[in-house]
Amino acid sequence: MTVRRVHRCAWAGSDPLYRTYHDREWGVPVHDDRLLFEFLILEGAQAGLSWITILRKRECLPRRIRRLRSQGSGRF
Repeated sequence: MTVRRVHRCAWAGSDPLYRTYHDREWGVPVHDDRLLFEFLILEGAQAGLSWITILRKRECLPRRIRRLRSQGSGRF
């Protein structure tokens, strides 16, 4: 059995959430409009905060995006 070694950037540190983000999402091209919109919102929310703070709050984001759409903000 071959064990695959993952090479991580130093910023991924030891936090499991950071490591998962680094290993599965960081640097991966995104072509899905909904996911691109999610990242746009995350980047905007990150202003002045650490990225780990945003990742920890990320799971509530889809509810908020649906609420925006139901209020008609998707027309913008």
